[in-house]
Amino acid sequence: MDSTRWLRRAQPLLGTLVEIGARPAGRATQAALDAAFAAVREVQGILSRFDAGSDVSHFNALACGETLTMRPATREVLEAAHTLRLASGAAFDITLGSAPDGWRCNGDRLQKLDAAAQFDLGGIGKGHAVDRAVEALRAQGCTAGWVNAGGDLRVFGELELPLSLRDEVQGGVRRFGSLRDGAFATSRFGAGSRARLAGHQHDDMSSAHVSVAAPLCLWADALTKLVAISGDTSLPLLARFGASAWLH
Repeated sequence: MDSTRWLRRAQPLLGTLVEIGARPAGRATQAALDAAFAAVREVQGILSRFDAGSDVSHFNALACGETLTMRPATREVLEAAHTLRLASGAAFDITLGSAPDGWRCNGDRLQKLDAAAQFDLGGIGKGHAVDRAVEALRAQGCTAGWVNAGGDLRVFGELELPLSLRDEVQGGVRRFGSLRDGAFATSRFGAGSRARLAGHQHDDMSSAHVSVAAPLCLWADALTKLVAISGDTSLPLLARFGASAWLH
């Protein structure tokens, strides 16, 4: 990739460094990048459990039986989380085991069914933020570019971006492949450590990295957790979401 053909900017968001790139087209490109970063900040403010004004924080503070009106980002992510929960036989659990059946969506209303239910959308929300940033770039007229949020990457348009993974044995990074018009997410789990993934406890992870490629970053992000839980890169639900997985 010729770096002179792209305008690149980075900002600290989502607990990592978010880099956004697009093909230069005058002042409009900077406006597009600004809109993309704004989209990421909006999703962060809605879905982060660390933001007191987020929908997640408001849900966590509800008493049993109370409801709140969800913003669109919350509704979209919770619908995706519910789909994954059903498809995975309840392995994907955004309550991290606190109360898997302790919530229900009805239109734009979210109800708490169990006082113990607490949301953590860290395993799916970052991917959605990347997708929203790509939507913002396209809405501003960008025909090609990428958004990279610390391991959650999406590329669109006439662009092929090289993929590199950290080499845990030799150090540095190694070339893995390339990505064109799709998403790629990588999660790192320390070998031999106790990793809590979507409400499950697992010992002695045999691989330090799980990577998933999918059309949308939301799916790629979330599916890395399910592959890590199962250790199976041929899960049937991967095909359902047009995804492929690797253990490294």
